[in-house]
Amino acid sequence: MRVNVAKEVAALKAMSVGELRAKYAQVFGEETRAGNKTWLIRRIIWRLQALAEGDLSERARRRAAELAQDADLRLFAPRVAKDAPVPVNGNGKASRRELMDGRLPLPGTILTRWYKGRTLSVQVLRHGFEYEGQVYKSLSAAAKAITGSHTSGYLFFRLATKGGAHDL
Repeated sequence: MRVNVAKEVAALKAMSVGELRAKYAQVFGEETRAGNKTWLIRRIIWRLQALAEGDLSERARRRAAELAQDADLRLFAPRVAKDAPVPVNGNGKASRRELMDGRLPLPGTILTRWYKGRTLSVQVLRHGFEYEGQVYKSLSAAAKAITGSHTSGYLFFRLATKGGAHDL
């Protein structure tokens, strides 16, 4: 029996998340707590195709199991305590990524911005930002001190765009 994927997808897209969960339980034989409609549709379609056209061969299953045994998989990065010591590389110094947000330049860099007729300078410190002798915890706090209203420090100093892409 062939599955008409386009027809099935259209029917599934018209269903609510609750109906998709019921359909998932029907085709998989177990319930799901998932609430992502797109994921549910993809999983249900995959299962319908597997049931109609046949699943993986036994040989493919064995090979996948072999590969999985050899793989050193990590699904989530290990959590690091905020006050944990910073790891160091071979020369005894911590790398930039380990010290701070990757969007920021190295400590000691001076960020400049022309704003309301004057040039502003903020120095990047290892743990903060210095503007006119005052140290701020975040770049946004420094931008707020400059503008008087909340604004993203990354956007204010043009280190990132509104869409999230980095200019660096």
